[in-house]
Amino acid sequence: MTFGTNGRNTWVRLNLRVGLKGTVFVNTETMTRAIQFHNHPFRFLLYLEWGLLAVAITGILTAPTPLREIARRGVQHHTSAPILAISCILLFGLLGFYLPTQGIWGRLGHLALQLVLIVITSVLMLRGTRLFPFVYLILVIRSCLMVGLMGRIAVTALTFLLFMTTLGIKFRRLDGPIPRPFRPWVHSLHMNLVVFFGLSLVFTLLLVNALLNERTIQTRLQKTNKELQRSATQVKQLATAQERSRIAREIHDSLGHSLTALNIQLEGAIKLSQRDPQKSQALLKEAKRLGSVALQDVRQSVATLRDKSPADSLHARLNALIDTLHTSAGITPNINIQLLTPLPTATSMALYRIAQEGITNIVKHAEATAVDLSLIADVSETRLLLRDNGRGFDISQTSTGFGLQGMRERAQAIDGQLTLNSSPGSGCELRVVVPGASSGEKQS
Repeated sequence: MTFGTNGRNTWVRLNLRVGLKGTVFVNTETMTRAIQFHNHPFRFLLYLEWGLLAVAITGILTAPTPLREIARRGVQHHTSAPILAISCILLFGLLGFYLPTQGIWGRLGHLALQLVLIVITSVLMLRGTRLFPFVYLILVIRSCLMVGLMGRIAVTALTFLLFMTTLGIKFRRLDGPIPRPFRPWVHSLHMNLVVFFGLSLVFTLLLVNALLNERTIQTRLQKTNKELQRSATQVKQLATAQERSRIAREIHDSLGHSLTALNIQLEGAIKLSQRDPQKSQALLKEAKRLGSVALQDVRQSVATLRDKSPADSLHARLNALIDTLHTSAGITPNINIQLLTPLPTATSMALYRIAQEGITNIVKHAEATAVDLSLIADVSETRLLLRDNGRGFDISQTSTGFGLQGMRERAQAIDGQLTLNSSPGSGCELRVVVPGASSGEKQS
């Protein structure tokens, strides 16, 4: 868990565990292994400590008993106790600037030193100075930042016993001067103070735990938000890469072949321009025709890039491909289209593009005289079959081509399986199977 500290570009890591060994520890990116002023997770609690310690020191300085004793028995003899008590409180306050959060012995030693200072201060307060329980509350607050839940409960219980013992000794010393009729009132006050302080300790413990839990939830939300932002960035990068691949496929499918043929015709025209002008003119006319075809391909590619989801149905788009096959190659294919259930838009588009690439390859390369096109979609699966009796090819030599790679990517995008069977002189068979393609998305 991470959260920022005030005024510094430092992130604090919190790990909440149960028990003294599984402590709440704060670890920063700068590898600070303790809570200090610059990385304190709750700076306002540190300010509260200073205020409570200031009240305690003020109470010692303004206590009436030491002043009467000083006036009666001299300054030299009776000023050492308040000064020593103030020194212990100041040292106790300085310990708050460094709270170890790792290492069982370091944390136990730090807590033990704080308890020793509290005991010394309490003993000195028994001589007549006012008794302020603020140091006990501060110790409970610090234990919440240093140790786990069981450790906090142990420190709170020990603090309560120490305060109850100190308060009991204080009230026993008051039994002598107080008249007997008023002693029940004093005992009642004693019990009320014990109960009130116990409730204060429990309230402090619950409050700090609530703060830690709230900070933990905040940190989890911040971490989740960062993960979502990182995921969104990755999705954006992936979408960009997919869009680049799609543009490459569109250019390859529509423009690459025309430009290659155009280049061949122009090279031949240049070579024959002197020896056979008539043949050169014929090649130039063919080059002009191929240039027009390439221009039309560019326009179609731009239109395709702008409109990823044509409004026509899959059946209508396949009929357009069949018309192209008949016009370009003079082939009337055997057609079997059975759309028994609507297809999701993504599946419909991917199957159309796969069929488009397959028919384009038949027109350009297959030299086929018969083509079979079958598309059957039902609830269980969708099957696309495109087969020709052309010259075929060696799959191992063309498996890295842009056309075949694009068809495989489109099939994978819809969780489909593409199978291609071909060999020289035996035609080609393209098969795509999409399981359960009729569920889950917007359908077309």
